[in-house]
Amino acid sequence: MTTETLVQNDSTIDWKRWFFLILGLVLFFGVNFSPAWPDAVDPTGKHFLLSPQAKGALAVFLLAGIWWVFEVVPIGVTSLTIGVLQVLFMVRPASKAFKDFMDPSVLFIFASLVIGMVFTKTGLTKRLAYKMLSIVGERTSMIYLGCFVVTAALTHIMAHTAVAATMYPLLLTIYHMYADDDTPTKFGKGLFIGMAYVAGAGSIVTLLGAARGAVALGFYKDIVGTEISFFDLSYYMFPIGWVMVFILWGFFMIFFKPEKKSIPGLREKAVRLNSEMGSLTKNEILAAVIIFSCIAVMSLRSFIPMLKPVDKTAIILISTILFFVLGILDLKDLESIPWNIILLFGGAMSIGFCLWETGAAEWLAINWLTMFQNSHWFVFVMSIAFFVMMMTNFIMNVAAIAISLPVALVIAPYLGVSPEVIVFASLVTAGMPFLLLVGAAPNAIAYDSKQFTTGEFFKYGIPASVILMLIVGIAVAVIWPLMGMPVLTH
Repeated sequence: MTTETLVQNDSTIDWKRWFFLILGLVLFFGVNFSPAWPDAVDPTGKHFLLSPQAKGALAVFLLAGIWWVFEVVPIGVTSLTIGVLQVLFMVRPASKAFKDFMDPSVLFIFASLVIGMVFTKTGLTKRLAYKMLSIVGERTSMIYLGCFVVTAALTHIMAHTAVAATMYPLLLTIYHMYADDDTPTKFGKGLFIGMAYVAGAGSIVTLLGAARGAVALGFYKDIVGTEISFFDLSYYMFPIGWVMVFILWGFFMIFFKPEKKSIPGLREKAVRLNSEMGSLTKNEILAAVIIFSCIAVMSLRSFIPMLKPVDKTAIILISTILFFVLGILDLKDLESIPWNIILLFGGAMSIGFCLWETGAAEWLAINWLTMFQNSHWFVFVMSIAFFVMMMTNFIMNVAAIAISLPVALVIAPYLGVSPEVIVFASLVTAGMPFLLLVGAAPNAIAYDSKQFTTGEFFKYGIPASVILMLIVGIAVAVIWPLMGMPVLTH
């Protein structure tokens, strides 16, 4: 290759990247320096001012959304930009904007990624993958289904972040038996995006799958005065969660139909490789005991009052410490952690708290929900579900629930809508952010496979989100009333 050719290649401009990079900046400066916006007014007539700081939060929010979707810079760098803009433009002080990058939720994701690393290093992942493949067989459609069912089932008893971190190396092992290298394929895209989606679908079924359920039920108890039990939640959520799992299987068989219908000889190969691994090693046993002890303690927090004050992040970080103390992991492993993903979630927490603390999120929720306060009750419920679905793609689903439920539960009695249906519809969509990687940790963990871009994730998330809204509509209008849920109060 000549020097002239090299110069020509280096001077090639990625116009698409520059367009979206500049668009994000234009939106930021346009919103941040625009004149004051009108107040939001709730159904009781109370006014909510959009302060300059709140307007600045919306400006950062728009820039982050554009840059994340179109990946104009690495996703972790967009997250750093979120913190920097908050500080430079006086939206929030540095002590708050950057502190959120080490929020307990971010450290929980860090510890979950370490667990995935341990599964891989000790060989537990290969053992589990070979066992699973010997059961599901050689058809790629059944491999999809097997992976999705195992992922969803695990989220009933452990946090979906930990499940994704556990499944990720297992899926990598399965994928390497399908393809010779890491070149993206339809099967690879379906396998990893599918894992992220079904982790969300499964996590709505119990309170153990994610923190959002406990937060929503807490708001419900405070505002309505009655309690929804662990088992009530599971009773109504089980059919919806599993209907979504099987619909998503069909979705990926259509949009990401594997290039090969089957992998000939896979079952025999999996059985042979499994037998060649021999009996469990000392490190495998140690790792399994540490991991499942942490999962058991985190799960028991919902039932044992003494454990409730202990944050789940501290519990899961014990596993990280023990891995290094016992020599299962070393310094090289610590340095190989995907910090791009950690930074992504640091930025997500920072913008989420920024919207929350400045009042921008509340202003958005009130403006949106009051548009539907005179609508038919079904339209109102669906508008809440839609708002939560959109917000949970950008900020923590716990925050999306926290800003929308109080407003919705105040408006509901005027329309004769039962508060239960509002809570459950919100929880369904809060669990399945199909558009952006920052919506949930499993999305970002799946992205580390390099099988898909953020743009592809967004593109296929649109039809998946439409399907989700249709299922919520059917649940609200048909399934839940048949199961005995009160939908209307009069």
